[in-house]
Amino acid sequence: MSDPTTSRRDRLRAQTSAEIKAIALQLMADGGPSAISLRAIAREMGMTASAIYSYFATRDDLITALIGDVYTSAVDAAEAARDAVPESDPGARIMAWAQAMRTWALANPEGFRLIYGDPVPGYRAPDDGPGQQAELRACSALLGLVDAAWPTARVQRPEGRSYDWADFHPDLVAHAREDFPDLPPAGVAMTLSVWGRMHGLLTLEIYGHLRTFMHDPGTVYRDEMYDFTVSLGLRS
Repeated sequence: MSDPTTSRRDRLRAQTSAEIKAIALQLMADGGPSAISLRAIAREMGMTASAIYSYFATRDDLITALIGDVYTSAVDAAEAARDAVPESDPGARIMAWAQAMRTWALANPEGFRLIYGDPVPGYRAPDDGPGQQAELRACSALLGLVDAAWPTARVQRPEGRSYDWADFHPDLVAHAREDFPDLPPAGVAMTLSVWGRMHGLLTLEIYGHLRTFMHDPGTVYRDEMYDFTVSLGLRS
């Protein structure tokens, strides 16, 4: 039988940890990444510094946990949208992933800036932290989308231009060749292109650069992604 006292203590600890992370994101929204500090969060919550250190020993521990949560949330949303589309329609699955990322980013702009935009001064990510694990999930998912589309995709390159495995980081090469052995180097380049096309306009929107030019930046984003899938021959 479980210990009800322990369960209650665990629930309270989880709630407090979640509140600490929420305040950290709000501090970032108000003052930028450098505004995140355990002492500032403790003041906001009415806690002593020693009390908050029992949850996160250092600011970097908090940032690591926060990035892991935020990145995992983004990938969860994108994977759910992708999986709602039949595997037989790779173009629509790419569109679903892209649209889900935009929806998530608009609902979590501080989180988007944390993982894709503003570096936290002085922060050093661990080699295999939760953020890196979520990033690997995202990379694997995008490689999978491209791998599914590759057999029928049209890829046009300047004359004489080709990709070789030496063009990419060895860790990315090892991962791609292990999980997607039929995907050539050009497919990895296409994956990076998909990622860039998704996040380029989205970054401009999240940082407020498009609102001065149009009422609904989402229309350009959707058109950009649709045009991209058409250019690959994934849509007629």
